[in-house]
Amino acid sequence: MSFLTDALVAVLTVYISFTNTLAIQITNLFAGETKNLETPVALEDPTSYENQSLFATLPSRLRSIPDLLQNNAAYQQAAVTAATDKSEPTTTNPLAAIVNIFCTFRTDEFLRTTTGTGFFIDADGVIMTNAHVAQFLLLAEAEASNNAECIVRNGNPASPKYTASLLYIPPAWVQENASILNDEVPMGTGERDYALLYVNASLDDSLLPSSFPALPFNSDLMSTRSKNSNVVAAAYPAGALLAGGSEVDLIPRSAITSISELYTFGSNRADVFSIRGSVVGAEGASGGPVLDTNGDVIGMISTRGDDSIDGTGSLRAITLSHIHRTILEETGFGLEESLGGNLALRSELFEETLTPFLVRILENAQ
Repeated sequence: MSFLTDALVAVLTVYISFTNTLAIQITNLFAGETKNLETPVALEDPTSYENQSLFATLPSRLRSIPDLLQNNAAYQQAAVTAATDKSEPTTTNPLAAIVNIFCTFRTDEFLRTTTGTGFFIDADGVIMTNAHVAQFLLLAEAEASNNAECIVRNGNPASPKYTASLLYIPPAWVQENASILNDEVPMGTGERDYALLYVNASLDDSLLPSSFPALPFNSDLMSTRSKNSNVVAAAYPAGALLAGGSEVDLIPRSAITSISELYTFGSNRADVFSIRGSVVGAEGASGGPVLDTNGDVIGMISTRGDDSIDGTGSLRAITLSHIHRTILEETGFGLEESLGGNLALRSELFEETLTPFLVRILENAQ
């Protein structure tokens, strides 16, 4: 069985590498290289994205993805009722909706703990967070693995509440970033660095809430007019916890800040934006929501920013439009549709269909 899994992983790896190379060649042939700008060019029509020079650019390695889920009839059937089965937002308070995701990873050589943020994006128990946090759940869900565990905490201070399973993590992100699992400070651009989790049980065996505090979101394209607009960022920054040990309480924080720059991965759209420094900007903030002045989530914190430009505690966030567009490419369902349907079954099918491949990719990279 291990030989068969290794063979299938090898085929998957070759497929991704081939399609990535082909896509890059086609893009360069017909579109030319995207310019790397220090400052975005202003638009008369901010919804027009024909010019590739609208935004500053970030390097992209992910141009294509395997279509295993699009070709999986059971997964598609489990998601088909999504359009009519999505719950409504239940809070406008980001501090009520955020959670802390605390993971431990053990090997013969070390014990590593990592902490990140997530937030309820659907009242039925769907949490959005970063792929670089959710990758630990891949190891935790591996049949033969007892060396990884993640728990979901919330409240002020954060306390253990739930367990969760993977609803979705982009396979192409895992392929390109598997080696960062052991990095002390994982680095990346944020491209496709997202995941959806599904709360499946309470840690104290009590009944799950009938509804979770989920935030509204806006996955529309962002324009250059968003630059310098005010936003609210929220997270569980863990600087004090990491410095002082487990006895230090983890407190949720929010702050008003503003967008300083917009970036593209060559999509001709705003895929990432940077926000100016605030008290939220510390290790552990990854996965926290960024809300516009209407109270809608428009981005998710993914990486640190450039403090020399934007001040101490600066951050970068991937846009909800980037997440919507890429999950549609990968599964055939957009972000809103991906939050509905039979969530428990979809999580189970993801584990059966893709988890064995993704786990082996992670293990082979260590």
